[in-house]
Amino acid sequence: MNAILKDKSFQLSIILTIIFIGTGIVFLFLGLVDYSWILFGLLPVVLGIAIGTMKIRKYALWGTIITTILLLITIYIPGLSGVICIVMAIGLVIPFIFLGYVITLLVKRYKLIKGTNKLSVLFLPLIPFLIAAPTEHFLKKEKETIIEVKTEKIFNYTPNQVYDAIKSVDTLDAEKPFLLKLDLPIPTKCVLEKEEVGALRTCYFKGGRLSNADFGGGTITERVTEIERGKVLKMDVIDYNLIGRKWLGFKQAIYYFEPVGNGSCKLIRITTYTSVLTPRFYWEPMEKLGVKQEHDYVFNNLEKDLKTKYGK
Repeated sequence: MNAILKDKSFQLSIILTIIFIGTGIVFLFLGLVDYSWILFGLLPVVLGIAIGTMKIRKYALWGTIITTILLLITIYIPGLSGVICIVMAIGLVIPFIFLGYVITLLVKRYKLIKGTNKLSVLFLPLIPFLIAAPTEHFLKKEKETIIEVKTEKIFNYTPNQVYDAIKSVDTLDAEKPFLLKLDLPIPTKCVLEKEEVGALRTCYFKGGRLSNADFGGGTITERVTEIERGKVLKMDVIDYNLIGRKWLGFKQAIYYFEPVGNGSCKLIRITTYTSVLTPRFYWEPMEKLGVKQEHDYVFNNLEKDLKTKYGK
C-alpha cells in the first residue's frame, strides 16, 4: 500500500481526477452543465485520455477510479444527489474513463502522440468539456418528454371503499419495497382539503434509510382536475420539493377505480413525470422502477388500511 501511495503516477492521477471531476461538480453547482452525455460521457472520456497520456502509468488508473468514486460520493453531502443515483453515475462514468484510457493507449501504440507528465499538457483534454458543457446548456432547446408509469392491483373491496381509503391518508406505514429501504423518499401522509375540482392534495415525504433527517424528504402538491367517488381522482402536480431530485419534473397523479367481479375493485395508479437525465436508455429503467416501488408502497399501505377498517 505504501508503494502505491508513494507512486508518482498514482499521485498525479489523483490531481488530474480532482481537477477534471471537480470541474464537473462545480459546473453543476453553477448551473453550467446539464445531466447529459457531456457530463456523464465526455468528461470521463477526456479524463481517461489525460490519464492515458501520462508517461508513467503504473498505478494511475487505480488513482483515478478511487478518486472519482470518492468525489462522486461527496456530492451526497450537500444534497446534490442521492445514494442510488450516485451508484448509477459511477456505473456510467467508470467505463467511459476506461474508454478514454484505451483510446489513448491505442493512439500511442501507433506513435501518434508521446507520453508526458507535464500538467500543462495533461490538462488540455479538459478544454473540450469546458467549451461543450456551457454551450450545450445555453443553446439546448428543451424538448419535454413525458414518461408514464402505471400500476394496477385488485382489492377485495368496493370502488367506493378503496376511494375513501386512498383520497386522504393520515399515516402511511407498510412494508417498504427495496429502493425505499435505501434512499428513495418515503410518503408519510397525503391530505385532500376538499372533494372538489380545484382542491389541493398535499403529500408529505421523509428520507430513506440512508438519508439524513432532511435529505430525500419534502412535499408534492397536487390540484384536483377530475374527481368522482369510486371512479376517478385525477390531479395535476403544481409544486414539488423533493430534496436532491431536481432532475425529475412531476406532472400528474391519477387514480382510476374500476369495479371487478362481485364487490371488488381494480385500482389503477398512473404517475407522469419528465426527466433531464441522459442517456435515457440508462436512466429511465431506474426512474420507472423507483416510481413503481413508491406505487407498491402506497398499495401495501392501502391494503393494510382497508383490512383494518373493514376486516376482510
